[in-house]
Amino acid sequence: MTTRVACLGDSLTRAQLSVDHLDLLARRRPPGDLRLARFGVNGDFAYNLLRRLDPVVADPPDVITVLIGTNDARASLAGYPVEQAMKRKHLPERPSAGWFQQCLGAVVERLRRETDATIGLLSLPVLGQQLDGAPARASQAYTRMIAEVATAHGAAYLPLHERQLEEVRRAGPPPIPYRAPTPAAGVAVLLRTAVLRQSLDTISRRRGLLLTTDHVHQNSRGAALVAEVIDTWLPTRSA
Repeated sequence: MTTRVACLGDSLTRAQLSVDHLDLLARRRPPGDLRLARFGVNGDFAYNLLRRLDPVVADPPDVITVLIGTNDARASLAGYPVEQAMKRKHLPERPSAGWFQQCLGAVVERLRRETDATIGLLSLPVLGQQLDGAPARASQAYTRMIAEVATAHGAAYLPLHERQLEEVRRAGPPPIPYRAPTPAAGVAVLLRTAVLRQSLDTISRRRGLLLTTDHVHQNSRGAALVAEVIDTWLPTRSA
């Protein structure tokens, strides 16, 4: 029997600048086992996701995964262009930890109210490659908030952050300083992949990055961990 899965998120789910974890998830299962629907929008905050749930509830799936919060966490970092992000993403207020939790909780509540789907909230991928750096600490702080929302609103918690921390600690990559990706850098990556035919993994290797192409978007190794965490959870979704 085919399980219909709706995957909600930001650019990590859109998979233009990241390796496609939906494709990797499908490959982990027999053909026809999963029918995956993608609901990822580049640059989205939790607030944006809350405002675009209509297509999800209009055709309710069996399972919903939510991977959101990376941009909320990034907005807490010094030097992040908050005003530009607010204008670009039509945010009615400045991003904050409290607002993130409120919006994510509202996402889960609407999905629970208007679908019968089993809902899983993924914790955030690790930001950056320095585990004691401010970006990594921000992704850890927002991960704790996701766990709190999952507990409070009756969703499953999928420990992606913990799985990636384990991978980074095991591999011991060089502590390359975090450099925030910009829209221009994103265009450059798209040109490299489309014109120069460079893979995202090639870009990642040249930069010395373990799980990402640019400290945020996932390479094959990072995306494989996203797929692994979802796949490990799916058989027990009815528990």
